[in-house]
Amino acid sequence: MSDRPEPPAIEPAETTPQDAARGDGGLLDLALTELRQRRNELLGEIAQLEARREQINQEIAGSFAGQSDAIARRLKGFQEYLVGALQDLAAAAEQMELVVQPLVVQPSPLDQATGSLEIGAARESAVAPAAAGLFSDDADLIKERLEQFGGQPDFYADPWKLRRTLEPSAATRLADWFLSQGGRGAQASGGSRSRNALAAAAAIAILGELYGERFQTLVLASQPERLGEWRRGLQDCLGLSREDFGPASGIVLFERPDALIERADRLEERGELPFIVIDAAEQVIEIPILQFPLWLAFAASPGEIDAEADLY
Repeated sequence: MSDRPEPPAIEPAETTPQDAARGDGGLLDLALTELRQRRNELLGEIAQLEARREQINQEIAGSFAGQSDAIARRLKGFQEYLVGALQDLAAAAEQMELVVQPLVVQPSPLDQATGSLEIGAARESAVAPAAAGLFSDDADLIKERLEQFGGQPDFYADPWKLRRTLEPSAATRLADWFLSQGGRGAQASGGSRSRNALAAAAAIAILGELYGERFQTLVLASQPERLGEWRRGLQDCLGLSREDFGPASGIVLFERPDALIERADRLEERGELPFIVIDAAEQVIEIPILQFPLWLAFAASPGEIDAEADLY
């Protein structure tokens, strides 16, 4: 055994209850401070999100309140017009003749003069009864039909026959257009596009009885939504379907007057009769339109023009 003395044992320092409480209190204060700071940050973010939500709600309310009906109506009209236009385009493409045109030798000036006179006489004999305004021979029939249109509507009438009741004021304007203006002139608008479509439908029904399939109705309105309203109005008043609208059908819709004039020229070249209907929103009528034998323009009142401007 060693004779060295053992080193004294080191006893650990005693921790008093006051020191332990002081250490725990510091940790709690630090944790509470961090929690309060995080809570304040979350409250700030919540306040920002609520302010943003309120701003978005105000923007939505200001953008769409009171306008949803007009937006839906315009979208519906444009959809119907677009579908009809695509169908018309497909029908026109099917009728295109992709063949080489034969060479035509120009005749002499004397032959041209003689031929133009003969062609003019033949054209007048084919389609000029309306061009000369000779509705006086059919005055009794026109008056009878207009009076008949003012009675009870015939909802089950054949297509191209009027199925709605014509107001007396509209019948008076149509009688003046047929018998006084000879089918060429402007008449006061009925106050809405639906009433004008009803008056035009009545004219189409009478012309169809007079000329059969020898005429085609051309409607001019410079907005797709307006053309959609014309399509729906004529379909309802005459019992038509989409197949009745298009280059090869009875009614063709146009946004531009130059395309309408070109179509009317082609109809006359084929010995057919164009009936041009001009929407009340069209404030200017192209001069070439006035040369055609049948055209009906609706003249809008100042109030109707202002309402149209607010809507479109």
